[in-house]
Amino acid sequence: MSGQEPATDPKMLEALVCPVTHGMLTYDSAAQELRSKNAGLAFPIRNGIPVMLIDEARELS
Repeated sequence: MSGQEPATDPKMLEALVCPVTHGMLTYDSAAQELRSKNAGLAFPIRNGIPVMLIDEARELS
């Protein structure tokens, strides 16, 4: 197996919203994260699964 991340289902990503603002998220495939511009947070995607926990998000600079 290569070191690549598992594929993330685009339809699943469309259904997700920010747990803070309930607004739209943008997908950054290079960083493997979902970003909420309004909340200023980026939620990681690990093994193809978005981790939508506020405690696991990083602040956007």
